[in-house]
Amino acid sequence: MPGSQDFAVDPRNADLRIYLNGDLVRRAEAKVSIFDAGFVLGDGVWEGIRLHKGGLLFLQAHLDRLYWGLAKIQLDLGLTPERLTAEIWKLLNANRMEHGAHLRLMVTRGEKKAVNQDPRNWLGKPTLVITAEYKQPSEQIVTRGLSLGTSQIRCTPAEMFDMRINSHSRLALVTALLDAIKVGADEAVMLDPGGHVSSCNATNLFWVRNGTVRTSTGQFCFNGVTRGNVIQLCRDNAIPIELDHFPLEDLHAAEEAFVTGTFGGLTPVREVDGRVLPAALPGPLTTRLRALYEALKDADAGAAG
Repeated sequence: MPGSQDFAVDPRNADLRIYLNGDLVRRAEAKVSIFDAGFVLGDGVWEGIRLHKGGLLFLQAHLDRLYWGLAKIQLDLGLTPERLTAEIWKLLNANRMEHGAHLRLMVTRGEKKAVNQDPRNWLGKPTLVITAEYKQPSEQIVTRGLSLGTSQIRCTPAEMFDMRINSHSRLALVTALLDAIKVGADEAVMLDPGGHVSSCNATNLFWVRNGTVRTSTGQFCFNGVTRGNVIQLCRDNAIPIELDHFPLEDLHAAEEAFVTGTFGGLTPVREVDGRVLPAALPGPLTTRLRALYEALKDADAGAAG
């Protein structure tokens, strides 16, 4: 079964323009060199953003994360955040998009002189690609929920590979998902180096025990914008929340659970490692937080507009 990023095919996507290094091109023309560092090595960072009711949701947080990642890999995009924002709107206006779109900003180190790892062997110009497609989360997934399976692949500390960077290098996460798929699950639960629950392979993970929302400390998982919003929503609305190093057994004993991401928002979970969670989907706290998050999206879009 598809995971939290499942979406319905939208015919409007067939002829949309794609941003490629300043040009707006058709899908068939959107190509990069086989010598591009992103293709050769996964050397780059990316960001996902939603277009909602005329506004780019939580844009500043997404741009902050993108430029933080660029600094971590010592890559200068050559555009200020303000200029990059203008380029995003250039694409959206060309496609006449106002609502219901999911964007992906992809920055790589660009074309290299030859296929090798050395970042000094590049031609000095990064590659910037922006896609904007009409994508809405599957409605069925809210009542069906996700099945999660724990992977043997662990999240890594920053001194090994910083999981907080939205890197193009996703092979460890793909391998974790393959572990989950093998056992019939939709997404993978990943543990941290100490064996505590960290995140899923593509989303952040929350669960509820005794009326309290629980999640990891964030030390080893994605620095999710939606994750941060949900944590703040809990604190602003007197919903008990704990960030800690929780064992897998604590997740197995949850009453309800959900995952978070830019595309899907809050997606309910129905089972973990074959253990069906007792709450009807979506669970009561999941339902409340989904409503609070929708209101937050509307407020943010209105402020941006």
